[in-house]
Amino acid sequence: MGKLVWGLAGVAVVTAVAGTLWVTRSVETPDYTLDLSDGTFELRRYPALVVASVTRPGARDTAVRAAFGPLANYIFAKERGGEKIAMTAPVTQVAPDGKIAMTAPVTQEPARDGWTVSFIMPAGLSLDDLPAPAGDVRLAEIPPRRMAALRFSGQWSDANFEADTTRLMVWIEGRGLTAVGPVEYAYYNDPFTPPFLRRNEVMVEVEG
Repeated sequence: MGKLVWGLAGVAVVTAVAGTLWVTRSVETPDYTLDLSDGTFELRRYPALVVASVTRPGARDTAVRAAFGPLANYIFAKERGGEKIAMTAPVTQVAPDGKIAMTAPVTQEPARDGWTVSFIMPAGLSLDDLPAPAGDVRLAEIPPRRMAALRFSGQWSDANFEADTTRLMVWIEGRGLTAVGPVEYAYYNDPFTPPFLRRNEVMVEVEG
């Protein structure tokens, strides 16, 4: 009986892993040019990206959950006319005031009244191509940027994001780079993905 239980558990784990890898690989992610790879650190050049964003108050995890609903409603055409928009990864988040203070979170436009959470629109779609959003969802185009990034797996905990933010800032300084934007947190997987399979990133824009 014990072997049967362990066998079934093993099958469940393998199935979960296979499903996670399929979903991750089937979701579009932004293209970028790699300037430098140093272990889990990378220096990337991104083209202009179009994003849909909302700002929500509260703790990092609370704000992400609160923002996901209106953003998902926008891309899945729940509160507007027109076609659905394909889901992409990552979902990004930026701290209030754009500050990260070696302890905070993540995305684009700094906001004084909460965390800004963004969905990146599929490549090839411009602001003119997208339907008008409902509520307080807003659309914007982010200009091309050079980004320093640190990739890691594991739980979406404040402790993990804080530790890896510190590591990224130390790496940026060690490479003689200058950070010019707020720290961003990037979530590439859904909450059902086992933590050890998740792709998480801390990113910040640098000069150049």
